[in-house]
Amino acid sequence: MFKFIPNKLALIVLLSACTIILISMGLRQTFGLFFKAFEEGLGCTRTEFGLAIGIQMLFWGIFAPLFGYLADKLGGSKAVFLGFIIFGLGIYMLYAGPNTGIFFQISLGVLIGIALGATAIGVPVSEVGKHFPNETRTLATGYVTAAASVGYFLSPLFTQYSLGVSGWEQTLKYFMYFIAFGLIASLFLLPSKKLIDSSKADREQSFTAAIQEAFSHKGYVLLVLGFFVCGFQITLVGTHVPGYMQDRGMGGWSATIILALIGLFNIFGTLGMGYLGTKYRKKNLLSILYFLRAVSICVFIFSPPSLLNSIIFGITFGLLWLSTVPPTNGIVAQIFGTKYLSTLFGIVFLCHQIGAFLGAYLGGYFFDLYGSYDYAWYIAIALSIFATLVHYPIDETPLVRKTEEEKAL
Repeated sequence: MFKFIPNKLALIVLLSACTIILISMGLRQTFGLFFKAFEEGLGCTRTEFGLAIGIQMLFWGIFAPLFGYLADKLGGSKAVFLGFIIFGLGIYMLYAGPNTGIFFQISLGVLIGIALGATAIGVPVSEVGKHFPNETRTLATGYVTAAASVGYFLSPLFTQYSLGVSGWEQTLKYFMYFIAFGLIASLFLLPSKKLIDSSKADREQSFTAAIQEAFSHKGYVLLVLGFFVCGFQITLVGTHVPGYMQDRGMGGWSATIILALIGLFNIFGTLGMGYLGTKYRKKNLLSILYFLRAVSICVFIFSPPSLLNSIIFGITFGLLWLSTVPPTNGIVAQIFGTKYLSTLFGIVFLCHQIGAFLGAYLGGYFFDLYGSYDYAWYIAIALSIFATLVHYPIDETPLVRKTEEEKAL
């Protein structure tokens, strides 16, 4: 089962990244469940809550390439360790204060957003990618993304229970224990001893040349645009489905069931996509995935609210949730190599988070304006069709670079 792991160091880094992303993404997935508590305890409106999550997504995106650059230069361990320190500060401010008004936006939005730039998706996935060759990279990153799904499954169950028994402040205090464990795990996110699948020209490439090369490649630009859609959709669902379900007459546990099922079935979705990425063109897998997201959303919003509808949506959208990550990261690594993988994927992820900001903010904005989430859902469906189309022209062929000596000939 694990024969694809090339050496012990790769195994250690894989386990470290899985632990990091399980904690970081697991905690991130629960914030939507805190809305009612924040509304009652802090006087927070849906627009304010949506804005905070939107800011969080935006800062997550802005700092993903910055922490990616830090990881490429100094190592992923240092980047992630710093991220968890900032994560803890944000959580501490949320329960200890100051935590209203602008400070609510700073703690839940800015600080936790910055922290996620280091601890979630970009750096852990890319650092694992540096230890595996093209043939098995999507499979390895699929395992890391699946670990996030385990967090998605377990965290909402724990959080919903703790909110009911202990209250929101004590629940946030419990989160600090998970962050401490993340700090320990980050120490084992060690660098690869050599660049995988690299030539002398790859090793000599400068950071500036890598950025210029990426943005002059049409496939990279299309991949950036496609990942914008992913961010919009998953943040709209993760942030506003709890409020959406309660507005449709379903209890709080219906949203918890959806979020938990998303986490559970995304384990199978990401592992499956990681395996398929070793067999088929990754761009085609992404096009199919985004089309199926449109179908899943349509069935969910146009069907009468029920427990069965919630279960179907949780399962189907769960299979598609973070399944975009292994093929997206895999395409970046396959085309450009692994030397600046954390940075280049971080830039792709920045666009993802711009979409996430809009998904979180517009969901709350449309509700406060029209009393309904319908327009946000319609945008999500239209974006799925857009993403289905933009991935087809991507050329996945690895770039062949020349050394300075070869250029002079």
